Amino acid sequence: MAYIASKSPTPGRPGFSVSFRHPCRKDSKGKAGLKMRRGLGTADALEADALVVQMNQLLSDEAWWNSAKYPDALKAFDKRIVDAFYDGLQASVPDSYEARNGIIPLPDSTSGYARVLFVGTTGAGKTSLLRHLIGSDPEKDRFPSTSAARTTVSDIEVIPAEGAYSAAVTFFSDVVIQTNIEDCVLNACGAVWERMPEDKIADRFLHHPDQRFRLSYVLGSWQKNKALEQASDDWDFGESDAAAAAATSDDEAVSVEQSIAMQTKLEQYVQRISGFAKLKADAISAELLPDLMSASLEDREAAKEIFQEELFEDEIFHEIVQDVMEDILHRFDRLNLGNRSYRMGSSKWPTMWTFETTDRSQFLRQVRWFSSNFAPSFGKLLTPLVDGIRVRGPLFPTFTDRQAKVVLLDGQGLGHTPDSSTSVTTHITKRFADVDAILLVDNAEQPIQAAAQSVLRATASSGNYNKVAIAFTHFDQVKGLNLPKYSDKKAHVLASIHNYLAKLREVLNGPVVSAMERTIDDQAFMLGALQSTSDKLPIGVRMQLCALLDFFERSIVPSALPDAKPTYDPSGLGFAVQRAADNFQKTWAARLGRVLSPNLSAEHHTRVKALNRRISTGQSDEYDSLRPVADLVGRVSEEVSNFLDHPIAWTRKPASEDEAQEAIAPIRRAVFSDLHGLALDRLIANHLADWRRTMEHRGKGSAERRAVDIRSIYELAAPIPGTVNSEPALKFMREVGEIVRIAIEAHGGCMQIANT
Repeated sequence: MAYIASKSPTPGRPGFSVSFRHPCRKDSKGKAGLKMRRGLGTADALEADALVVQMNQLLSDEAWWNSAKYPDALKAFDKRIVDAFYDGLQASVPDSYEARNGIIPLPDSTSGYARVLFVGTTGAGKTSLLRHLIGSDPEKDRFPSTSAARTTVSDIEVIPAEGAYSAAVTFFSDVVIQTNIEDCVLNACGAVWERMPEDKIADRFLHHPDQRFRLSYVLGSWQKNKALEQASDDWDFGESDAAAAAATSDDEAVSVEQSIAMQTKLEQYVQRISGFAKLKADAISAELLPDLMSASLEDREAAKEIFQEELFEDEIFHEIVQDVMEDILHRFDRLNLGNRSYRMGSSKWPTMWTFETTDRSQFLRQVRWFSSNFAPSFGKLLTPLVDGIRVRGPLFPTFTDRQAKVVLLDGQGLGHTPDSSTSVTTHITKRFADVDAILLVDNAEQPIQAAAQSVLRATASSGNYNKVAIAFTHFDQVKGLNLPKYSDKKAHVLASIHNYLAKLREVLNGPVVSAMERTIDDQAFMLGALQSTSDKLPIGVRMQLCALLDFFERSIVPSALPDAKPTYDPSGLGFAVQRAADNFQKTWAARLGRVLSPNLSAEHHTRVKALNRRISTGQSDEYDSLRPVADLVGRVSEEVSNFLDHPIAWTRKPASEDEAQEAIAPIRRAVFSDLHGLALDRLIANHLADWRRTMEHRGKGSAERRAVDIRSIYELAAPIPGTVNSEPALKFMREVGEIVRIAIEAHGGCMQIANT
């Protein structure tokens, strides 16, 4: 493929840009040739032409296609061209968690701090609870943001401490954001294919299908649907919003002039998308669907997929995406305070923003640009671009005078899954080992539904059940003629936990579940009215919040490990791996539509393709609730947990079942932690080329071919051992066995063949 650069006017600014496909950077399909545009910093057409010539020299000579050639390139070419080409080839973007650590270290138990991980379903009230624990006023501070929808889309880490207020905000890479924009444009084009009205096209463009990336926050909201605005007026309940009134009066809100300009720009995008997509849709429909009424569903789906593929291959599509990227970059220019950091050799896309001040009001005002979901500010917010926010300062609760040393780690909600077998995202489970307490926030009105069940299941099998506390929010809404007293309501909520734990015995052996049952009541806290300010909370809620802080502080006190150590016969591990692999394979065979299951329905092929796309580009190992790595970790850890519950001997007999579980728990935790790397390697890293080939399927039958290929990847990655084993199955068992053996021996146990 020949790589050729071209000159174009810089959208929205004077001067010229250079556009080119990068030979060493992969696009969202995992192919080399990422479409890029970089400003040349000149309005002189002749100078711009000369710079484009230099870029074409770089593109035509593979000897330059190496980051090590950056210093030599600076001697041979203009720095603007060199930086544009080597941006992204220099040292890779650092891990965002470690990047934030480099600015604001995350304290741990050695400094007296307990690390608490917040986990819960979307809308359960995680962030509302966090506000009370850091003394954030819901009207004046509005940090972090709350709503009934998916609000928290990045990690939020709060370190309450005396001194100045400081923040470190890290951003998703430009490739991740560009991929999300491509999804949005494709989604909008899909609305054109389906002959939807303009408002629907705009909505598809501004809101990513998974609802976690919202262009409306950055580009502004669509203001053209007057009928919908009137319908909203008809549903005005007369409630006042003091926060909205306060913010609308200052420059956080978008002005009328800014709103008009944003709407004009959005209309231009929608018109460009509509015109471009309609031409493609008409041509493909005429060729592949001449008689739409008689066309089968499979024919229509195949034609739509070809339509999307041809959109992606068209330069007009990428020009629209690059224009949106330019608009987003302009939003960073509004950050007048704080400091921005960039990749080495780049001044284009920031990797981090840092800020420090002693002024609380100014601090929260600045941090809100990265975390807010406040509608009057749509068009100014950077929230969808942020992957992590860490703040430190005197952020203490106001419902008590205590200044507990507690690091509070919040993140994305779990979503509402229909099936408790859906595994908890590895983004959360990988952090189990690094925290002292895991706070499951759940809605007391509908307690322990599928997502919460998945958390309890994961903490049990991983040996982290002693870390778990459950905060039941909306307890004030638990009402009924059969629940007259507080004790009745609490018993009603706690019954839901015990009902699920009884069901969990079908998956895990009795001992670990019994250990949870004996402690879970003391680790459950009833909370309500969290939407109010802390000074308006009932005394009972404040007492429960103080008890919750007690639990957090106790979590760093090391418990004495029993001197009783287990001995195991490794022959049982083969059966554990067999059951885990069989469960994993059956689940994914059903999701991929390869077998019929009474418990699982087949996933729509577009969701499977979205998973394929994210894996093939290295952006993620999951898509929404499709989490193959988490599933494999979960199933193997559960079966290994059952194996660990049955040692063949002890160095001394444990005094009780609780002592036995305390001795086994560290082994469970070590196995669970190490399984993450094994599952990621076997399912993703070792088969990345296969995932990328699977993305190439198109046309009629492509969904089925993709499903077959993904199933093949899974069968190689997690083969089911049997009576006669293949080398891949033997290797899989050996790798799991080695993880288990190392964990057992590291904690004083022994793996040996049983005496016969």
